[in-house]
Amino acid sequence: MAELFLTATRKDEERRDEMVTQLIRLAQLGRAAGIYLEVCGQRFGAELGKGATMLRAQLTGRVCHRVNDEASAKMALGDIAPEAVSAACAIAPELPGLAVAGDTSGGWSRIRTPYLSLGDAAEICRESAHLVPDLTALKPFRPDVPVRPVETPAPPVLPHPVTD
Repeated sequence: MAELFLTATRKDEERRDEMVTQLIRLAQLGRAAGIYLEVCGQRFGAELGKGATMLRAQLTGRVCHRVNDEASAKMALGDIAPEAVSAACAIAPELPGLAVAGDTSGGWSRIRTPYLSLGDAAEICRESAHLVPDLTALKPFRPDVPVRPVETPAPPVLPHPVTD
C-alpha cells in the first residue's frame, strides 16, 4: 500500500488519488454488502496522507504480527484496540506466525497464522508460475526470473542378490 501512496510527480498524484478513491469506495460498498476486503501493508499510517486514513477507517479488523517498536503496533491497533498494542510488542522473534487481531469493537486476541518461509513461498511461486496468464500489457512489469534447470531424479538403487 505504501508504494501506492508514495508518488513522485503531480501526474502520479492525480492517478494515485483516483485509485485511492476507488479503493475507499470498494471498501465502503464491500463492508455494506458483508464482503471483506483484505489490505496488507507495513506502517500503514496517517503519514501516507488522508486517503490512507480514510481507507483504514473502512477496515474493521486488523492483524499485527511482531513489531520492532511500539509506534508500529500503535499504527496497526492503537485506534481500534489500544490494549492490544502491548501484546503485539511482546511477541517474541522466535514465534513466527503469532499475531494480534483486533476489531472496531475494541476486542482483540492472540492468533496463530500459518508460517511460510521466504524460500517456501518462492518455491510455491515457481511451481505455479505456469498458471499465470500471458498478458502482453503486463510484460514490462514482469520480473526477470531465470529459469532453473529441471533436476532429473536419481535412478533407483536396485538391490543386488546376496550369493554365497
